[in-house]
Amino acid sequence: MLDIKWIRDNPAALDAALAKRGAAPQAASLIQLDEARRSHVGLLQALQERRNLASKDIGKAMAAKDQATADSLKAEVATIKDDLQAGEAKERELDEALKQALSVLPNIPLDEVPVGADESGNVEVRKVGAKPDLGFKPKEHYELGEALGMMDFERAAKMSGARFTILTGGLARLERALGQFMLDLHTGEHGYTEVNPPLMVNDAAAYGTDKLPKFGDELFRTTDGRWLIPTAEVPLTYMAAGEIMSDDELPRRYAAQTACFRSEAGSAGRDTRGMLRQHQFTKVELVSVTTPETSLEEHERMTASAENVLKRLGLHFRTIVLCTGDMGFGAQKTYDIEVWLPGQEAYREISSCSVCGDFQARRMNARCRKPGDKATRFVHTLNGSGVAVGRALIAVMENYQNADGSITVPDALQPYMGGLTRIEKAA
Repeated sequence: MLDIKWIRDNPAALDAALAKRGAAPQAASLIQLDEARRSHVGLLQALQERRNLASKDIGKAMAAKDQATADSLKAEVATIKDDLQAGEAKERELDEALKQALSVLPNIPLDEVPVGADESGNVEVRKVGAKPDLGFKPKEHYELGEALGMMDFERAAKMSGARFTILTGGLARLERALGQFMLDLHTGEHGYTEVNPPLMVNDAAAYGTDKLPKFGDELFRTTDGRWLIPTAEVPLTYMAAGEIMSDDELPRRYAAQTACFRSEAGSAGRDTRGMLRQHQFTKVELVSVTTPETSLEEHERMTASAENVLKRLGLHFRTIVLCTGDMGFGAQKTYDIEVWLPGQEAYREISSCSVCGDFQARRMNARCRKPGDKATRFVHTLNGSGVAVGRALIAVMENYQNADGSITVPDALQPYMGGLTRIEKAA
């Protein structure tokens, strides 16, 4: 959420930033809402002051035995009380209207973010490794998985509908190995603390991490009003809600492997084959809570941590910086990491690492202060995939496939595979 005081002081800057995102100007309407709210608050304060003065005058009139004046003042106080009650209700309505208007406003892109309307405006930062030369026409992951008898879309659809998958045997173990490997790498070498968070959250957590109200139709809701997490970003980030942290405690770095749930609203017809776009998937998530001064440095560090997963797996990838028109709602700047899939002959996103500034911190009132200072300021939050486990499985399958349809287990994963070095169809 953006600061209304900043908007009042910088209306042109807000509208210019929104224009970069392809959004209409909003400063004038927001300032109008804020002025109406502030004007109303001023009226209430004047009424309160008049009530206080009249109450004192009642005491003076009673002491002077001026009953008529006292009765007149009492009637005035009663009227003011009614006016204040009605006015406080209106104040709540004005507060809510401004809050709602601010809550659907996207974050301000950093000046260094390239301006563009869509993904065509994204800019490649680097490429790592080389596309593998398999020596034969590679297959896509779902062709490999079905031929191995370890990836079952038909049975999954029978019990759950489209966009679900059942993994069995070696592929189920390979996906588990990938998650364990990533967590061990992030906690053992990259300095993240492992967390096992809830998979359901309340409205406050979803709102505080900018998923509500804008993205409610992309989430699954339980019958008792909770939300299934779309990513562990939500519970990991919300761990800081309402806290005042010393700068000495920061950064806080968290990693979690969880199931994630997304309705995939608006994705009809996209990636309908295979495991690329699922309602339920597994992801290792990275979250950092930092001081404002260190968040950009932390963003580079987090992206490097995610890249290291793919380096250890020997996968070719590229890192791009998203342009203003392709960037997520809560992000100031985002790096996407795209892994090469030989079966598709395409790069596909496997990680997205974003710095959000104080956008989420304002929503959940997460603050920090320097040791010895009384003044507080909002923390900065960051989140990133470290990486999407299901997509890593796809990448390993397509890059490590053999001509006979078997899958070679990458060296980095062999310690997690119980001696299995090759996944092949049972005889």
